Amino acid sequence: AAAATATPSAIAPPGPRLLPHRASPGSRRRVTPLPRWVASASASKSRAPRPRPASPAASSSMHATIKSGSRPGVREYVEAAREMARRPDGGPPRWFAPLGCAGGERVPGAPTLLYLPGIDGVGLGLIRHHERLAKMFDVWCLHIPVQDRTTFQGLVEYVERTVKSERSRAPDRPVYLVGESIGACIALAVAARNRDVDLVLVLVNPGTSFHRSQLQSLSAFLDLVPDPFHLSTPQFLNFLTGNFMKMSPRFDEAGQALSEVTTGLLPSLMYLTDILPKESIVWKLKMLRTAASYVNSRLHAVKAQTLVVASGNDELLPSRDEAERLRAKLKNCRIRHFRDNGHKILLEDGFDLATSIKGSTYYRRSRQPDFVSDYLPPTPDELEKAIDHDRLLNFATDPVMLSTLTDGRIVRGLAGLPREGPVLFVGYHMLMGFELGPLVTGVLKSTGIHIRGLAHPFLFNESSEQLMPDTSYFDLPRIMGAVPVTGVNFYKLLSEKQFVLLFPGGAREALHRKGEEYKLFWPEQSEFVRMASRFGATIVPFGVVGEDDICDLLLDYNDLVKLPFYDTIDKKINEGGLRKLRTDSTGEIKNQDMHPVVLTPKVPGRFYFIFGKPIETRGLLLVFSIGL
Repeated sequence: AAAATATPSAIAPPGPRLLPHRASPGSRRRVTPLPRWVASASASKSRAPRPRPASPAASSSMHATIKSGSRPGVREYVEAAREMARRPDGGPPRWFAPLGCAGGERVPGAPTLLYLPGIDGVGLGLIRHHERLAKMFDVWCLHIPVQDRTTFQGLVEYVERTVKSERSRAPDRPVYLVGESIGACIALAVAARNRDVDLVLVLVNPGTSFHRSQLQSLSAFLDLVPDPFHLSTPQFLNFLTGNFMKMSPRFDEAGQALSEVTTGLLPSLMYLTDILPKESIVWKLKMLRTAASYVNSRLHAVKAQTLVVASGNDELLPSRDEAERLRAKLKNCRIRHFRDNGHKILLEDGFDLATSIKGSTYYRRSRQPDFVSDYLPPTPDELEKAIDHDRLLNFATDPVMLSTLTDGRIVRGLAGLPREGPVLFVGYHMLMGFELGPLVTGVLKSTGIHIRGLAHPFLFNESSEQLMPDTSYFDLPRIMGAVPVTGVNFYKLLSEKQFVLLFPGGAREALHRKGEEYKLFWPEQSEFVRMASRFGATIVPFGVVGEDDICDLLLDYNDLVKLPFYDTIDKKINEGGLRKLRTDSTGEIKNQDMHPVVLTPKVPGRFYFIFGKPIETRGLLLVFSIGL
């Protein structure tokens, strides 16, 4: 609810990170006095002004929401947006730092995130995500006053200047542009015009599909609707409420639901008359038409990493189809579908923008992604989702964990595990790797030990996502700390005294053939011992029984290769350099290709995890050297 007009460094450091209030092309020259929720950029010449509360009413409501532990939602968004728009303000557009991003600890070297709002233009669309994003980014939001008439070209140039300023301030860090509907068009336009700038785009229900949406016909219809009744159209009720307007098929229940919705929604609709007057909406829709045409003719020039967030129940834009189209047009694009969410997904429960960025592996703090140093541990919500993901498996198998003490005694529980790293857990994969979820979440929940797994590159390949029923299928293991299995990543994890999980048999064990239950496929030389001893890591061997007893293999790899045309499927699955694992090995361990299997379930039994006696490697490197 509070903001500052400071903008990311528009003049060279070490000067203040402020932008003068110059009128953008197409904006009004007259600038009205700033409301209480902003601090004038000219008020301080030595440092950027700190965000401060807007008014007792608006800020107290926000603080009460945060204090209760719940995230702000639609109501808080509308109230805060009304406070920002309560005084006439003809512009120009400006950046502000949200109050929710003012406190808390931020990770070192955090990149800048610029939020570009949708049709409302308020800049509070990330209100539910401020607290999480503030720990990962230096967050700034664009506010376009209600009466401002800056053209699309003017907004693109304004954002472009800020992006270039941020690049000069921190040339080794990316700049994130999070754009919603028309804001997504601005982000794409900036990326197309600045291909040499390291940008990461997050496009939320992008407005590039305007010409195939209901908004195109609505723009002509609005001229016939008096103000403020334009907000009663189904499209704009959906803009505010998302899926809240779903009605029961029974007439009596529908009438009751409509009454409840109308009663609860009326105050919000009255607030929206300040935020979305008809004149402003008509202007924004005309701008969106221009923006969509401009951007669609320049998609070929966009080189930036792009994540498209698409709602399955978006009644304003065909976002799901548009996400697929953009993925095919853009060279470096991933998509995330959210089937049950509406157009205002950023204000809806069940969606976390920070989690989506992390899960897509698009969070980085330097030019090149670093899966070790860029990683952020899972939040309590993310851990709860990981546990819930395996809830049915845990219920069916009721895992038992046993560990070995230093004196050799086996005890129930994890008392025998080391509590200080570096530690290397070495085990064998069972069928389909079903043991991974209960292992990682079980150890973390019981001991607080966060295990980082060395995983097959298939889990990180962009083309692999398109083969899965859900493009976010591999997001959860990546959020929980999995990294591609490479010598460099192994080295980095041990050097940072992490707890590392290694399966020497890899995919060959997890996708074993019929009759190969509990069979090891390990290399002849345990190359991981030398790396572990280099850092004095403790090695904990472990095994699991029970998993191969819950399913039977109906079709394995030997059966699949006999099927016609399977070679085409095999090439598609393992394209993009995925066949390069274990190229220096011999025998079956060399076969690390991914392939599907067909399983038939059996009555499940319990899973038993047993962790062996910890093996200290301090001094082993000297023994190896003498042996050589």
